[in-house]
Amino acid sequence: MATDTCKNCGETIEPGYEVCWNCGTHLDGSPPAKDFVTDENLATPSQTAITERDLSCLRCSTRMALLRRMRFHEGSRAWPFILGELGELFVDRETFDAYACPECGKVEFFLGNTA
Repeated sequence: MATDTCKNCGETIEPGYEVCWNCGTHLDGSPPAKDFVTDENLATPSQTAITERDLSCLRCSTRMALLRRMRFHEGSRAWPFILGELGELFVDRETFDAYACPECGKVEFFLGNTA
């Protein structure tokens, strides 16, 4: 399956999804649903403050660069769809900081620091 690109923000929309994860725009370009919440608006201040780690790539020893903080959704998409905001209680989210080596492309994930 081919990936699509969001008509609003240019992010990649993975196969099987009909809405952009970043801005909520639908594949056909229609605007996001009124109840769409971006990760930035959902995150608390402690989740958005990133303390960058000083890491060297395990493959080539180049200094790794922080890409961004990522929030992964684990669980069924049915509960939030069926129960709305109440359904979000049944969804688990983990926060990770993604680092990449600019030399060899190795990517590493670390638990987000939520101090």
